[in-house]
Amino acid sequence: MPGSPPVEGFHDIVADLDYPMVIVTTKNGGERAGCLVGFMAQCSMEPPLIMIWLSKRNRTTRVAQGASSLLVHFPSPNERDLGVLFGSQTGDEVDKFARCRWEPGPGGLPLLSDCSRWVAGHIVDRVDTGDHVGHLLELFHAAAGDWAGQLGFQSVKDVEPGHRP
Repeated sequence: MPGSPPVEGFHDIVADLDYPMVIVTTKNGGERAGCLVGFMAQCSMEPPLIMIWLSKRNRTTRVAQGASSLLVHFPSPNERDLGVLFGSQTGDEVDKFARCRWEPGPGGLPLLSDCSRWVAGHIVDRVDTGDHVGHLLELFHAAAGDWAGQLGFQSVKDVEPGHRP
């Protein structure tokens, strides 16, 4: 029931999980944004669809409201510093893209040069899910570079979010 307190122990359970972390980037006009995201899921094989949930407190969510596409990067444990940059800083105060290597990718989306595995998708729906907005993406481009493992939540759970309440 919305508004009721979470089931006791829920936060303890999810704090122990090691779900994959991704970095989402987007653009709306000349404005770029990106953030570290822990809520994502594949939801269809044909057509290839994934859902990405962005925090309502996040600047990336505000930019994504007017965007048509998102680019989802799958960083490896070796790219933890990139995850920390996109998770601990807010684009309201810092140009994250000035602090990393990037280039225009498919559809002009910001592509992080150090992440060799990524997918780009058109936003086909947005769903309000409480404190996050789900973005349903129909994938239109992908790169599956060398596999060095997936950056997981346990590797970045000490990172304080850059966005403020």
